[in-house]
Amino acid sequence: MQPAASTYQPIYHNPVFGRNFPDPFVLKFCGEYWAYCTGTWHDGRLFGILRSRDLVNWQEVGGAMEPLSGNHPCYWAPEVTVDNGRFYLYYSVGNETTMHIRVAVADHPEGPFLDSGRRLTNEPFAIDAHVFRDDNGRHYLFYATDFLDLERVGTGTVMDHLLDPLTLTGRPRPVSRARYDWQIYDPQRMEKGGVCWHTLEGPFVLKRKGIYYQMFSGGNWQNPSYGVSYATTRNLHTHDEWQQACDGEQVPPILRTVPDQVIGPGHNSVVRGPDNRQLYCIYHRWGNGNGRQLALDPLDFAGERMLILGPSHTPQPQPLSATFTDFFDGDQLNEQWQVSGQWQVNDGAVLSDTAVLTYSVQALPFLAEVSVRALAKQGGSYGLTLTDGGATLCQFRLIPEQGLAVLVWPNDSEQLLPLPPDFRFDAYQLLRLEVNGRHLSLAINDHTIDWQGHLAHIPTHIALFANQIPAAFASFALTIGWQDCFENEGAPTNLDWISEHPGDWVIQQGQLAFTNLNGESLLQKGPYLLAYELVVNARLDSGSSYGIAPVLLPGGQGPLLTIERVSDSWAARWQDDKTAHFFPLPSHFDPTGYQQFRFRKENGRLTIHWEQDEVVVVPITKKATCVGLYGRRAIAAFDMVRVIALAEAA
Repeated sequence: MQPAASTYQPIYHNPVFGRNFPDPFVLKFCGEYWAYCTGTWHDGRLFGILRSRDLVNWQEVGGAMEPLSGNHPCYWAPEVTVDNGRFYLYYSVGNETTMHIRVAVADHPEGPFLDSGRRLTNEPFAIDAHVFRDDNGRHYLFYATDFLDLERVGTGTVMDHLLDPLTLTGRPRPVSRARYDWQIYDPQRMEKGGVCWHTLEGPFVLKRKGIYYQMFSGGNWQNPSYGVSYATTRNLHTHDEWQQACDGEQVPPILRTVPDQVIGPGHNSVVRGPDNRQLYCIYHRWGNGNGRQLALDPLDFAGERMLILGPSHTPQPQPLSATFTDFFDGDQLNEQWQVSGQWQVNDGAVLSDTAVLTYSVQALPFLAEVSVRALAKQGGSYGLTLTDGGATLCQFRLIPEQGLAVLVWPNDSEQLLPLPPDFRFDAYQLLRLEVNGRHLSLAINDHTIDWQGHLAHIPTHIALFANQIPAAFASFALTIGWQDCFENEGAPTNLDWISEHPGDWVIQQGQLAFTNLNGESLLQKGPYLLAYELVVNARLDSGSSYGIAPVLLPGGQGPLLTIERVSDSWAARWQDDKTAHFFPLPSHFDPTGYQQFRFRKENGRLTIHWEQDEVVVVPITKKATCVGLYGRRAIAAFDMVRVIALAEAA
């Protein structure tokens, strides 16, 4: 079989900003991206700022703040966080030999930022501040500092508790220190007395399924071994160093130099893409005499393993957009809204006193995000409503006068949701609502509220409302699709998966397991989308094979991709209604560890990738109803399934 020609799709090519933009950090606020970089900008101010709505096309804004008084030649590694309407820019300053971390404050992501007058760190050398907020709302500062009394001397990372945005406890604990040769910066660093100097710097922390991941850059950018790795722990308060994932020999860094193509990719941050699902690793790379340039590639997880689909140096699919996005530009509402009452569009926000905006989701699973704030403290409420053909299924209300967040159900029963004591209703707060079948999850600012429950019916509409109070709504984005990470134990039918042999499947220990060494079974889930991206993490514990059915017809009929042993290696077997075809997988493919497969169906074609390697492109002409997972005489596991709707090309 000859692979079909690649389907049309919008593309981007790294670097996405061709001028010098070192140590990039990207903040997403009200649906827009704000990038900040090290050093003095062209306007003489510090820390250049770029602005984007798609992560690919960037507009220069200017510098973030004025230089401090005195002689400070080095201003490094800015990172901006937002908390209750205030923006905090953490940065390191000094003369390169001695550096400390400070924080500046602003009311808007483009500044101007004013230094707070506070020095946060006490070490002679402290750089690369990163703020991590845990699920309980506590904040921690990760940064890099020097360790001079170890066998491997050099820079490593530490963590300290932030009592408030301007105050550390002053009791940092080591997180990651040098352990491997790939982390050598200079085998004889003369300015450090000729010692063999190691470097781990640029920390950035994520959390998934109870595991904390600290990313860091290691080594010297001029060496082929330089790159980004990570360390993990399940206990943020451990006194032990975190477990490093890459030794530089058997396991290389997850983002590293590609000789003659990509030099020195490092110092990364991570942000959610425009679809609010896919994570992106933002980093710099050296090239073309323009210093360190801004680049990005998808970041994901396969089981407990972190992976980056890069560093890319060829055309790549552009980050997926949401199915429907409204930045409320201009002076008119988007025609896809159903309007009840009076609304006013003003400066990127919709303002109202008593009105409703409704969008049809057609009983499909979705993820919606919107930033909201109250314009007064008078009696009344504002928020989101889910309906089914006009009947209210659930309503989330913010009530400033009472300082409450409330879930209201059809029988008028109310459930109070906790808010922190300093919660500001007059500042933009991010609401994130996800509907997967009848399952509902709700969060404010990712961590403030994390509520989950079940609806009586599948919603057909989502509405923004303001009731007897003026409120502002900014940047509404809705993505059709769903994601299952199998974190709650039980039967997969609880997540709307169906099978003729349900006893073969169980959710346990954060994964969906197939457990039949003597038979085979297909597990299915819909609804089907016309064009979509499907991402599946899978592993074979023992037995014959596992598979993925990316395009299933009614009755469970459709092509199947299975992973099978062929002689002494592994191959992907594509079985359609006519013939079977085998496509060899790389020699380092290990089916006993979680592997990620990515399927992109659009415009009559299906593109199949194993992580960043393309396996095959095949024609797909039949309409389908769902996707499926498959096991045959095996014990196999699936860690995550994600489906995101695509827009078909015109």
